[in-house]
Amino acid sequence: MSPAFDGVCFDFGDTLFYSPDGAAVLVEAGVAPAAARELWDRIWRESKTPEALAVKRDLSPLAHRSGWLGLFAQADVYRPGLSTLLYERVMDHTKWIPFPDTEAVLRELDRRQVKVGVVSNVAEDLRPVFAKHGWADLVDGFAHSYEHGVEKPDVRLFLAACASIGTAPSRTLVVGDHPVDGGAVMAGCAVLLLPHTEPGEPHGLARVLDLIG
Repeated sequence: MSPAFDGVCFDFGDTLFYSPDGAAVLVEAGVAPAAARELWDRIWRESKTPEALAVKRDLSPLAHRSGWLGLFAQADVYRPGLSTLLYERVMDHTKWIPFPDTEAVLRELDRRQVKVGVVSNVAEDLRPVFAKHGWADLVDGFAHSYEHGVEKPDVRLFLAACASIGTAPSRTLVVGDHPVDGGAVMAGCAVLLLPHTEPGEPHGLARVLDLIG
């Protein structure tokens, strides 16, 4: 039987990779552990709200820094400059951590000769992140919001992702963690939204292999 899809386009953050723990950064800077955890979890939740996304922080490096520093400013009540420290320690994507099942799923898709893309609201090139882990040859194409001038859920970014790997939208599965990834439906793609997973735990990415067939 032929596979159900010719390609899979993954979101990056909280889908294939997760960020370093901002609460740990705050504790190192002298914030009490309970307060650091509460603050960091609140910031991360707020970063995904419609109000925060409306800032369009992933269209340029400048907008990215400004948007995130605006969110991180809540930490400055504990010590001036903590917002900048959080940005430098947490928002460097080369320091982000892959979920435990990321590599195995990417390698299995490669073995099955299924095209793989990364489609992300991001203000910098993600290729060095995958190269750092030795996975450069496991991703066939990238669609970065800052390069195309649009952010998810804009249909154009998903169409660009499909074009980057040479697959028709109707034969492409988009995998993400947030409702903005659902915009791929309007592009003609199928969509799999993964639930929240605690850092370090398998993220359910093997479900992709089941759907591919």
